[in-house]
Amino acid sequence: MAEEGQVLGCHSVESWIDAVPAWNRCPNAVFLRMDCLRCGLCRVISPFLAELAKSMPNVVFLRVDVDELETVAKEWEVEAMPTFLFLKIRNVVDKVVGAKREELVQKTEKHATA
Repeated sequence: MAEEGQVLGCHSVESWIDAVPAWNRCPNAVFLRMDCLRCGLCRVISPFLAELAKSMPNVVFLRVDVDELETVAKEWEVEAMPTFLFLKIRNVVDKVVGAKREELVQKTEKHATA
């Protein structure tokens, strides 16, 4: 499990399943990042997302590499990378497709306090 303010990487189906209890502890939205290492935009935005996670320790940040967990990407209907989903009780309440820093900050702040 990640420390507070860090991104929890899910690299196997088991780690994905193990992350679910983190959702239950979070009264706010869960930030789910779907990307892959071969994606240039995903690599470019990665340091920014690490800083965003540090600045919002009350939000659960999860990362799924779609190449490692294709079944999870299909389950959440991810078609482009990077895709960021904001979840509440396993329901998508918001979505950002692409490396849009300002939109990511705005939506993360919105759902962190909602």
